[in-house]
Amino acid sequence: MREKKTNGNFDRKALLKQSNSDQPLVPAEKVELSPLAIKVAAKYRNESISPALFTGLMRIWEFLIVFLCGIGVYFAYVGIQEAHLLEYFMANTLAASLYVIFAQFSSGYRPSVLRKPFRYLGRLIISWAGVFATMAILAFLLKISAVYSRVWFAGFAVSGFVILALSRILAAKLMRILARSGRMERRAVIVGGGQNAEDLILALNQQPDNDIRICGIFDDRGDRRSPPVVAGYPKLGNISELIEFARVARIDMLIVSLPISAEERVLTLMQKLWVLPVDIRLSAHAANMRLRPRAYSYIGSVPMLDILDKPINDWDAIAKRMFDIVFSLFGIVLFSPIMLATAIAIKLDSKGPVIFKQKRHGFNNEVINVWKFRSMYVDQCDPTAKLAVTKNDSRVTRVGRIIRKTSIDELPQFFNSLTGSLSLVGPRPHAVSANSNNMLYNDVVDGYFARHKVKPGVTGWAQINGWRGEIDKPEKIVMRTEYDLNYIENWSLWFDLKILFLTPVRLLNTENAY
Repeated sequence: MREKKTNGNFDRKALLKQSNSDQPLVPAEKVELSPLAIKVAAKYRNESISPALFTGLMRIWEFLIVFLCGIGVYFAYVGIQEAHLLEYFMANTLAASLYVIFAQFSSGYRPSVLRKPFRYLGRLIISWAGVFATMAILAFLLKISAVYSRVWFAGFAVSGFVILALSRILAAKLMRILARSGRMERRAVIVGGGQNAEDLILALNQQPDNDIRICGIFDDRGDRRSPPVVAGYPKLGNISELIEFARVARIDMLIVSLPISAEERVLTLMQKLWVLPVDIRLSAHAANMRLRPRAYSYIGSVPMLDILDKPINDWDAIAKRMFDIVFSLFGIVLFSPIMLATAIAIKLDSKGPVIFKQKRHGFNNEVINVWKFRSMYVDQCDPTAKLAVTKNDSRVTRVGRIIRKTSIDELPQFFNSLTGSLSLVGPRPHAVSANSNNMLYNDVVDGYFARHKVKPGVTGWAQINGWRGEIDKPEKIVMRTEYDLNYIENWSLWFDLKILFLTPVRLLNTENAY
């Protein structure tokens, strides 16, 4: 189901609340999911493939098969003639490009169209016929028709259509397989129960070719206004439990079924939910107030107001992953002599392993192992980081002081980035028990876990702006969080590249590195 995107935005600064000395800090209580919620979450542990990503891959695939089909016919009939090789190459590239453009304009890449290739065969015929009509007109106007073989032209037209039709049939079969296995869908949770939720669910279920999988309902209310089952879907818990549920299950979207007029309650919900790496939509299905159509996004014909979008999603995520792989490999090769010399120095300086593994918070608050060169004596290492390293700390070895000061101890994290547990650029991961004045960071800053809406990084925007090293005051973690959230909101590959190249320069300032 296509969802038209708008540039909806929500004021993050209105949600990020900073603790201060006038208010006592109370540690957050651990949330336990109900047995039913745990069972449901287990069904959705694996990531799904979004329809937008699938249709994007379909465009690339059809471009390639059209191009290769034209090349195949050329080699089979015309043969390799260097005199016209470039002309045929350009003609095949043009044909592949035109087909993708025409198919796009005819809505040929909608999931509903791809699922039913026989019903929408006419769109394929029109798009493919348009390609050869355009090429024939161009060849006539440019007076280059004599360059191309008529047999190649006809053979390309027939074989290309057959291959595209087969491709569409296979794509429809693959989509059915992925849908049955729960791998191609947008998983949604309804926030809020009662009649509003029931009306919304019924409206969504009536949409043809709906790709929304409703995983359950969460609501703080426990009275008659919010029964345990709504339109056949169980209520799995309250809002606090929803946050934990969304960290266990791979959820794509939260749909708030409250009235638009309930502004205070919506804001209260957003203060809790915005830390999650999901799209958040406010249902406008039952709203009496009607805005202009462009103010809404749509799931089928059901109107939604965009509150928050998941950062770095679909093709952006693929681009960022490729960026990480390329530059991680480059970093490993470039710094391999330094890493080898550091490993030898550590081994000669003190007994114990060269690499130190520490559990830290990763994407969506998952616990990951982050690799560093060991900088402390083995019997005094602190894997939980309950006691922060301070200036002239006796636990740090002689080599450790040097590599911590210069950040050489972080170089093994290039391998974390290569394997995918870290990104090269992102909010720096903190140890699971890291604290400030005996308070965990998430107890010091409301909204702290919003840093985990993207993968943590080897370097980050906060670090190159001077917020690195010891966190001995609550204000320091507040500022780190502010810079990290600014990075998430303004992410781009160019921003990553800027941070990456500024990192060596900014690390020359070692004032706060112990």
